[in-house]
Amino acid sequence: MKFLLESLLTAFVLVVLISGHVVNDTVAGHVIVEEPAKYLLQLSPDTQQWVTEEEKWEFIRDGKTFMDITDSQNLDSAMVLAQQPFPIRYPEHCVRQEQVQRLVGNLSKIYMRNNLVKLTSFHTRHYDSDHGRQSSRWVLEKLNDMIKEAGANGTVTAEAFVHPWPQSSTIVKIPGLTNNTVIISAHQDSMNKYLHKASEIAAPGADSGGSGTVTIMEVFRLLLKDKDVVNGLTQNTVEFHWYSAELAGLLGSRAIIRSYVKNGREVKALIHQDKVGSIQGTLEAKKNESIGVITDFTDLGLTNFIKKVIDTYCDIPWVETRCGFACSVHQVAKYWHYPAALVTESAVEHRNIHSGARDTIAHLSFDHMLQHAKMTLGLVYELAYTKFSDAPSERPPK
Repeated sequence: MKFLLESLLTAFVLVVLISGHVVNDTVAGHVIVEEPAKYLLQLSPDTQQWVTEEEKWEFIRDGKTFMDITDSQNLDSAMVLAQQPFPIRYPEHCVRQEQVQRLVGNLSKIYMRNNLVKLTSFHTRHYDSDHGRQSSRWVLEKLNDMIKEAGANGTVTAEAFVHPWPQSSTIVKIPGLTNNTVIISAHQDSMNKYLHKASEIAAPGADSGGSGTVTIMEVFRLLLKDKDVVNGLTQNTVEFHWYSAELAGLLGSRAIIRSYVKNGREVKALIHQDKVGSIQGTLEAKKNESIGVITDFTDLGLTNFIKKVIDTYCDIPWVETRCGFACSVHQVAKYWHYPAALVTESAVEHRNIHSGARDTIAHLSFDHMLQHAKMTLGLVYELAYTKFSDAPSERPPK
C-alpha cells in the first residue's frame, strides 16, 4: 500500500510539472504547487502588463517589443526621478576629419567577415544557453587579444558584465581626461523566436546582433592604433558595449545602464547599432541604399548630429525612420534620461526579412557594414574630443 501511494504521488507530481507548474514542496503528504512565474513588461510609455513566460514568448513571436522590468520595478521610478535631464549641446560641425581619414582606409571588410563567420558558428547565441555563454566568452577574448596586440593593456580594459543567466555582456573602456562617457553599443545575442525552446534551436544571428557586433568591434580595433586615444588624451571616456539578452526584453542593457544611473555615471551619448548589414529589402523596394536613423524615442540633438556625421564621413545618405517603443537598446537609456540614438541598415520597413535559422551571412553586404563603420569611427572621434559643458546654469531647475 505504501508503495502504491508513493507511486501515485510521483505520477501526480509529474503531471503537475508537465502542465507548466512548479512543485515547491510537500507538507504532511500534500503537494504544494506554485503559480507559474510571471514577468512585468513595459509595453509602451504608459502601459505595463504581468505575463507568464509563455505569454512573454508569444509577444516575442508576434513581433511585439517591450522592456522586461520584472527585476527592478520597485526601484526604477525613484531612479528615473533622480535623473535630472538637461540639454546636451553637440558640435555644430564635424572637425576631426584629419584624424578620421588617417584611419578610415584601414577599416577591413575581411576582419568583419572573419569575425562574423566565427560569431555565427555558434549554434545559437541565446542568452540562456551554453552556446550563448560560449559566444560571449569569445567576444571578450577577441577584444582582449586586440588590446594586447596593440600594447594597450596598460590603459584600455575589456571586462565581462555578469548576469544571472549564462551569457555575459561585455564592456570595453578607454579612459579619457574626464569621466564624461560616450558609449558605442550593439547586442551580441541571437534568438530563433519562431520555435519552442528557443535556447536550443539554431540562430546564427548574422544581421540581428552579429552585424552590429563585428562593425563596432572593427572600429575599436582601429581606435587602438591611435596613441593619443589609447593614452587617455581624449576629452571624454569612450566605452564599447556588447549587450546580452536584448531580444528577451532588453535585459542586459537594462542591468548595465541601471548600474550606471545608480553610480552617478555621466553618459553624454549612447549610440546603438542594430541590424546594420542588409540592403536586400531596400533594393527590392527600388530605393537607394542609405543608413536608417531612428527618430522616435531618441534624443533629438544626438540624432541630428549623427546625420551630420553621416554627411561628412559616409558615401551614402541617411534616411529618417521609426521603429516603435522598446524596439532596441536606446529605449533603456532614454528611460533614465541618458541621451541615446539608434542607427540601422535602412528604413525599418525595408530591413532584413530573414530571421531565425535563415539569418545568415549570405544575405549581408559588407560594403554596407563598412559605411556603418565609417560613421561609427567618425562619431567616436568627434564626440571623444568634444568638451561638454557642465555649467550649472544649463541645468533645469529642480
